[in-house]
Amino acid sequence: MSRPIAFALAVALAASEPGPAVAQAQLDQTSPQRTGPDAPQPPRRATTLDDLFARLAAAKDETEANGVANLIERRFGRSGSDTADLLMERAGIALGAKDAPLAVELLDRVTSLKPDWAEAWSRRATAFYLLDDTAAAVADLREALRREPRHFGAWSALGAIALSNDDKKRALEAFRHALAIHPYLEDAKKAVERLAPEVDGRDL
Repeated sequence: MSRPIAFALAVALAASEPGPAVAQAQLDQTSPQRTGPDAPQPPRRATTLDDLFARLAAAKDETEANGVANLIERRFGRSGSDTADLLMERAGIALGAKDAPLAVELLDRVTSLKPDWAEAWSRRATAFYLLDDTAAAVADLREALRREPRHFGAWSALGAIALSNDDKKRALEAFRHALAIHPYLEDAKKAVERLAPEVDGRDL
């Protein structure tokens, strides 16, 4: 499964005094507006997750889709808390060192600190899976999807776990959910092609 559960982090605290960018924006609001080719252009609207998912659904090939998916995964990794980000980073290091118990301990703190952060639940599912606790992994993946139903990595991970338990029907459903969001998930496509005839039945 390609990158079944995504990882990442980020963010900062606001200052009480406006910084240079804020002060300039306030000045611009009260200054006469220039027109013509040299006039300052209005700021571009920030790209939202909804925008990115729309681009993913409309992607024309795998390269474009994977590029957009990478941007989505980076967004998934932003918690809005410096403390949570730091704990998540340490958990990632622990997972890389195959220290799943430490990763679970750190991610317990992250999910307590930021219970609405889908990525924290998704990554803790990875740690539980490494500990062969598939029941806890599935529970955490469902928590991640409850917070972000478009988390295609969590859907793929659910499919892989179901398949490892020989639950082909649930595996097929999960992989189809993942593909409905990210149509170019190669491993999910192969799994659906393999499972669909067996689960849905062949045309006579």
